[in-house]
Amino acid sequence: MPPDIKFGTDGWRGVIAGDFTFASVRRAGGAIASYVLKYEDPKKGLVVAYDTRFLSGRFAEAISEVLAAAGIPIRLANDYTPTPALSYAVKHFGAAGGVMITSSHNPWQWNGVKFKASFGGSATPAIISRIEAELGAMPNGQKAVIEPTDFKQPYVAAITQFADLDAIARAGFKFGIDCMYGAGRNVLAGIFAARGIHYVQIRANVDPMFPGINPEPIEPHVAEIQKTVVREKCHAGFVTDGDADRIGAVAEDGSFVDAHKCYAVLLRWLLERKKWPGVITRAFNTTRMLDRIAAKYGRELIEHGIGFKYVCDVVLSGREVLVGGEESGGIGIPRHLPERDGILNSLLLANVMADEKKTMGELVAGLQRDFGPHYYGRRDLRIPEELKQAALRRAAAGLDRIGRYKVVRTQDLDGIKFFLDAPTDGNGAEAWILMRASGTEPLMRLYSEASSPQLVNEILAASEEFVLASQPVVASR
Repeated sequence: MPPDIKFGTDGWRGVIAGDFTFASVRRAGGAIASYVLKYEDPKKGLVVAYDTRFLSGRFAEAISEVLAAAGIPIRLANDYTPTPALSYAVKHFGAAGGVMITSSHNPWQWNGVKFKASFGGSATPAIISRIEAELGAMPNGQKAVIEPTDFKQPYVAAITQFADLDAIARAGFKFGIDCMYGAGRNVLAGIFAARGIHYVQIRANVDPMFPGINPEPIEPHVAEIQKTVVREKCHAGFVTDGDADRIGAVAEDGSFVDAHKCYAVLLRWLLERKKWPGVITRAFNTTRMLDRIAAKYGRELIEHGIGFKYVCDVVLSGREVLVGGEESGGIGIPRHLPERDGILNSLLLANVMADEKKTMGELVAGLQRDFGPHYYGRRDLRIPEELKQAALRRAAAGLDRIGRYKVVRTQDLDGIKFFLDAPTDGNGAEAWILMRASGTEPLMRLYSEASSPQLVNEILAASEEFVLASQPVVASR
C-alpha cells in the first residue's frame, strides 16, 4: 500500500525513508504531470529546484525524470536554491509552474514537495485539489529535455531592484547573517559583499542534520546568531529558514525580533517612505499591531486564514496588495511576486535601518512606543491525535475563562481564538490565545499576544494546561 500523499497549507511533507521515499516522490510527480497536461500549457515547461536537506538533489532529479517522461520540458536547478528563487524562476522563464523539494523549517528527518503555480506563488486550494485528484496517474509522452539552470542569478537581479544598496552601504551598519544550514547560503552575503556592506555570515555550510536546531527562525534555534551579533558588534542580524522564504531578526543587544515585529517595521516604512498603494493582509495568528499601523495610515487591512496561499487568494482576486504575511516569518511583496521571501525581507529591513538611521533595536522600540507594547509567543505541543482533537472539541464548545482571565469574545476563522480581559498596560495589546492544529505537522499549536512577555507566558501556560487536561472520551464496553 503506497503512503498517503496529502498536500497541506504549503505542499506535501513526510519523514525521509518513511513516507517520503523515491517511490512516493515519483508518485507525486505523476500527479503534477497529469495536472499540468490537463490544466496548464505543458509546452511552457516546469522549473524544479531543491534545498540542502538529505538527498534533496536526488529527489529533484527523480521527480524531474517523471515530469520529463510525460513530455514536459524541465529546467532543473544546478545548485541548492531558495524557494523564492524557484518561485521567481516560474515568472522569469514563463513556466507552467514550479516544483520545490524542501521541507522548509521542519526538523532534519523531514522533506517535502511544494508546487508553485504559474503566477509564481503558492498553489491555490483549487489547484492542490486537482493535483491530489491525479494521484495514481503516471502519464507518458515523448520524453522532454531536462536542462540544468541557474535560478539564483536572475532572482538576485530582481530582488536587488527593491532595495537601495548604495544607501545601505553608506549607512555603515554591520549585519549578521544566519543561513541555518539552509538554501539561503551565500545569497544575502553575496549581495552585501558586492556592495561593500559589512557582514558576518554563520551556518552557511551544508549539513542536512541541522545540528542542534530546527531550521526555523524562532527561539531557541536563533541562539547562535544572537551570540554572534553581540560578539561581532553587529547592528542587526537576519535569519532565514531552511528554504529561505521565512525571516527572523536579532537586535544589536542580541534580543530576538520575531516575524511580527519584522512585518511591523517593514509595513511602517512602506507606508511612510515608499507610499506604495494597496491593501494590507495578515494571517489570523499574527500581531494586531499591524491593524493599528494600517489604521493610522488609513489603509484597509484584510485578515485571512493561516498559510501564504491566502495572501495569494487576495492577490488573485484582483485586489492590489501592498504587503501580506503570516506568523511564521512569511512576508511577501506582491509587486515583486505573490510569495514570501526571507532574503528580500532581509534586504528591505537593512534598507529601513539605512533610511531611518536606526539600529534594529531602535526601530522595534519605536514601534512599541508609538503603537503600544505588543509581545508574542507560541508553543508547539506534540501530543496524541486523540488528545489534540479532544482539546479542540472542548475549546469549540466555548470557554468562560483561561487561567485567571475571563474570555470576552471568540473568533474561529482558522482555529479558535479567545480574547481575554487581561491587563493592556495602558495602550498595549489586547490579550488573546489561539488554539489550532498544524496543517503540515502532527502538532497542536498555541499562539498568544499580550502587553508583556510575562503575560504571554502566563496565558500560554494556562492554555497548555487546558489542552493536556482534555482527556479523550473512551467509549464504554
